[in-house]
Amino acid sequence: MVPGQAPFVIQMRKGALEYCVLALLRHDERYGFELVRELSAAELVTSEGTIYPLLSRLRKDGLVETTWRESTQGPPRRYYRLSAQGKASLESFIGQWQQFSGAVNRILMSGGKK
Repeated sequence: MVPGQAPFVIQMRKGALEYCVLALLRHDERYGFELVRELSAAELVTSEGTIYPLLSRLRKDGLVETTWRESTQGPPRRYYRLSAQGKASLESFIGQWQQFSGAVNRILMSGGKK
């Protein structure tokens, strides 16, 4: 990594992470560790300590809903699913992201030349 870029990359991840979690919940509910595995595989998080506070905030903000279920492999698990408000927030972000990332990519690839 180029010196000085680490804080920038961290901020980009933080900004997008919430919406990546919402996107993972778009079609199916999941429990916290499933989300950690998916996000770790995508190299977006490195520890559970990043996800659980985020999930708590998303729940308090009404973007996700939760239910507890017994597990055959240990203690009960909290499952997260996208709420109607979460779906609207995700759809709004997707539109904004496509426009923003498209503009950034055009400039990065062309150097501003038309």
